[in-house]
Amino acid sequence: MRKAILDVDTGIDDALGIMLAIRSGELDVLGITTVNGNVSLETATKNTCKILDLIHADPSISVYPGASHPLLRNPVFEHRVHGQDGLGGALADMHPSGRADLSGFGPDFIIEQARLYPGEVTLIATGPLTNVALALAKRPSLVHELKEIVIMGGAVQTYGNITPVAEYNMYVDPEAAQLVLQAGFPRLTLIGLDVTRRALLTSEHIDTLGESEIANYVRQSTSDYMQRYFERNGVQACAMHDPLAVATAIWPELVETTRYYVDVETRSELCDGQTVCDFQNRLQRKPNVEVGLKVDAEEFISRFIYVLRGTN
Repeated sequence: MRKAILDVDTGIDDALGIMLAIRSGELDVLGITTVNGNVSLETATKNTCKILDLIHADPSISVYPGASHPLLRNPVFEHRVHGQDGLGGALADMHPSGRADLSGFGPDFIIEQARLYPGEVTLIATGPLTNVALALAKRPSLVHELKEIVIMGGAVQTYGNITPVAEYNMYVDPEAAQLVLQAGFPRLTLIGLDVTRRALLTSEHIDTLGESEIANYVRQSTSDYMQRYFERNGVQACAMHDPLAVATAIWPELVETTRYYVDVETRSELCDGQTVCDFQNRLQRKPNVEVGLKVDAEEFISRFIYVLRGTN
């Protein structure tokens, strides 16, 4: 099993990504770090603990709170999409167990594990990249100590989901995203809206999960999310942004990537957070990112459903 760390801002799709990562049996999840993003750091941490309890994850998997705000900017929450609690109202009555290690700090945990297992750890980041940027600032050699980093974020050939050009995670902390993309990771994969918008979970898919605690949770948590997606995109479905990033780490054959130079805009009132991909090499800079451009969405959804059904 490949060693992995999840870095999350647990809203609805982060939760589905956590479930996929742990229940797939393909990853040795060393721990989960949380970051301010869809919801506050405190709520993201609580939600992560709830999801781990829901799926009866191994008690050894702890949660490490990280950055409570972006590097330079004010937080931007997504309560309209994820609800005030981040999980669409699901698990509201659950009191999570004490998985959160409040004595630790997310970026330090990433550093420690990469030092402990050099060249073995895959970091899957599905929230704003603040924790990763802080870890890099403290230990620049992290670039060569991690095996790879898979990021959910960006939109290179399509429109944004928070501004006309920016994807949410990049918009919330573009300075952190720029630092991470420019750090020189030998293996950095960007799973953006270009592929995640094609990976749609429908009510029909959820019905195939049958009746179980997990199926009921997925049905309830995604209900309002699907309605918001329909209002904006005209499709009654839930875009599987974060689960697809997790799936890419597990099954890289599902997503076709091409290596390009990518940067993030940080100094434009109109375009902050835009991921700029140099498709024609006009900047004459060395490619730094494996950009996801094609996805076998049907196979991805099939595997996702299979993994979650396996928990019944």
